[in-house]
Amino acid sequence: MIPGIISGLIFAASLYLIFAEKLNRTITAIAGAAAMVGAGLALGFYSEKEAIAAIDFNTLGLLLGMMILVALLEPTGFFQYLAIWAARLSRGRPVRLLVLLGTVTTVLSMFLDNVTTVVLIAPVTILISEILGVSAVPLLMAEALLSDTGGVATLIGDPPNVLIASAAGFSFNDFLTHALPIVLVAWLTALLLLRYLFRTELGKQPPHADAVLKLNPAEAFNDRTTARQVLIVLGAAILLFFVQDRLHLSPAFIAVSASAAALVWVRPAISDTLQRVEWSVLIFFAALFAMVGGLEAAGVLRAVAALVAQAQGVPPVLLGMITLWVVAALSAVVDNVPITIALIPVIEGLGAAGMEIRPLWWALALGAGFGGNGTLIGSAANIVVASLSERTRTPITSALWNRRGLPVMLATCAVASVLFVLAYPWLSR
Repeated sequence: MIPGIISGLIFAASLYLIFAEKLNRTITAIAGAAAMVGAGLALGFYSEKEAIAAIDFNTLGLLLGMMILVALLEPTGFFQYLAIWAARLSRGRPVRLLVLLGTVTTVLSMFLDNVTTVVLIAPVTILISEILGVSAVPLLMAEALLSDTGGVATLIGDPPNVLIASAAGFSFNDFLTHALPIVLVAWLTALLLLRYLFRTELGKQPPHADAVLKLNPAEAFNDRTTARQVLIVLGAAILLFFVQDRLHLSPAFIAVSASAAALVWVRPAISDTLQRVEWSVLIFFAALFAMVGGLEAAGVLRAVAALVAQAQGVPPVLLGMITLWVVAALSAVVDNVPITIALIPVIEGLGAAGMEIRPLWWALALGAGFGGNGTLIGSAANIVVASLSERTRTPITSALWNRRGLPVMLATCAVASVLFVLAYPWLSR
């Protein structure tokens, strides 16, 4: 009883500090993990060895491999090239520009880290907006919201997907056949809703529409050779993701092997490349795994699973919808990564009790991915674009995000709920 209370309080306090941003989230997670292990040693329910065993190195390996590939691709100018190319293609028309930049960011976010993608494309977006003489707010918010939505479609597109795939044994193809169709409809819904919500801003004729035609995408490419090499390796890795089941390879092995091949081929200044890797994110994940391992060792998660399992009268479809909306609501106010890590053992416990849990995994993925759109702090990509918007005359505030982002979250979750019910038999396979 006491171990459960103490471990629960440590985890709850850590979530609060992450939500309230009292401390850096990585520092908070490290402190929480240390407190969890310390309490476990003092009360005899958790040890250092168990904390290390609780860390999912398959997830960390996949994230590390993809981060290295992005770190190699980032300085080549490839992302900026795509943004400028989209701007020229739009011919200065705001609606077309929103669609093109949103689509480019989404497609990149399906295969690369969406935060890195937004960090690289958003500054170019601001520059294009200044050249045209229009507000950057609709474009920046569309890039964040659409990338968050589209990232749910693939195994490597969103950190919660990586976590869920590792726990549930889902393959890259599983996400393409189960999540992608739902995400496509939700993404189109989000795009149309953004078009409506920003109809005033997008309806204004840019005073310098022809200026974007003078931009030269080729000038953004700093290193075509390196970009070509990394893209070839990335393409090979994606192909291996498609056939990973037949080759009996884990996603982590494919990602780490691809990053190793790229490093050998490109031969960059390794210190510069490693500086671009988001080590704080990897440490954050590892510390969260250690914290959740303490909850599991203390019996908290088993108790939660047993409590949920008592609701035998609840139809499985309804339980899935409840999971989707609860996770979405939590992900709007707390980072979706700790929510996902905490709920994975709960769903596994329901499976051990004999419940059909495959649809619940998909409900968890959809809720965690779409819920982050609801508030400014719901997603790291949201925070990034809001921070970058401070360079403009109209910075993105929490109130503005609530008026534009929250409707997108509610609409995408509603669409996902309907499709979840219709596709339930398929999601159970």
